Amino acid sequence: MKTIYLVDDDQDDRFLIKEAIQQTGIEVEVIEAENGLELLDLIQQNGKFSAALILLDMNMPKMNGLETTLALKADTTTFDIPVVMISTSSNESLIESAYQAGINSFIPKPSSFQEFAKLGEQLTARFLS
Repeated sequence: MKTIYLVDDDQDDRFLIKEAIQQTGIEVEVIEAENGLELLDLIQQNGKFSAALILLDMNMPKMNGLETTLALKADTTTFDIPVVMISTSSNESLIESAYQAGINSFIPKPSSFQEFAKLGEQLTARFLS
């Protein structure tokens, strides 16, 4: 079974993203975190294994998406895990900084359940198949 880390400080967004991924029918374990620090702690607790994907919100307290990506890409146990940044921000310089930090893709955060479902399908096709 593949593992996805879903990192977002908004519980409702985590719920909708998780539901969208699970509705694709692919068997995955979704591990949730509220911020980058919690993600890094969870990865350390779970040992040195490779997740299939890390989904990160850009704007979070304690450790934001950019800081988290830099930490992930600097660690030899996590540098090769695909990272997808999902955010309501459309700030071009922040998006460019995220790509420079090492994200694999940037996706605007959906605003309807139909858009969340489409996101689940896109993620499955690109990263989980």
